[in-house]
Amino acid sequence: MTPSRAKPAPTTTKRPTRSSSPAVDSPSRVYPLRSVSSFNSSVGLVAVVACAIAAIALIGLIVVIVMLRRLRRDQRLVIGDSERDITAHAADLERQFVALHDHLIDIATRLDGRVAKAETRLDSAISHRSVVRYDAYNELSGHQSVSIALLDSHRSGIVISSIQHRDQARFYIRQIEGGKGTVELSPEEQQAVKAAISGEVLDVVESP
Repeated sequence: MTPSRAKPAPTTTKRPTRSSSPAVDSPSRVYPLRSVSSFNSSVGLVAVVACAIAAIALIGLIVVIVMLRRLRRDQRLVIGDSERDITAHAADLERQFVALHDHLIDIATRLDGRVAKAETRLDSAISHRSVVRYDAYNELSGHQSVSIALLDSHRSGIVISSIQHRDQARFYIRQIEGGKGTVELSPEEQQAVKAAISGEVLDVVESP
């Protein structure tokens, strides 16, 4: 018989027993906490800033709306109620201004021509005149003889003389150019011309 092998003795492992006391192996971490009052103040500050930004944005929006309304009103005054391209309207206005300018130039040219003609006529109009009364032959009293000078701005014109005599009357017209007669003038006619040139308009100069 073979001798029997001895069985190995069973080994027992001890399970770690859970201790009722808390573990003290790992150290505990401590986190700092903000106070409630500091948090509330931060939230209030953020709210105030947000309200300020919202108010500024609202004011800016109102300003933009007002500016757009004014721009639209001005555009309506210039263009009208109809929807038109501003470029086309500007081109139309430019054409109208050019036509108006040409029309004004034409009117100014016509007026210049008319003014020149009027000035020419005025230069030829009577601007100097005088009357001299006298007794031609010392036969009649009352200065019934008269010489009238009618001159323009160039001192040219005529002298009209009416000579009264007891039995007859004579009528003369003499031409004046530059203040001098084309023919010899009588003393009374010369006096009438000098009175007219000197500016004695419509004055009666009696010859002694």
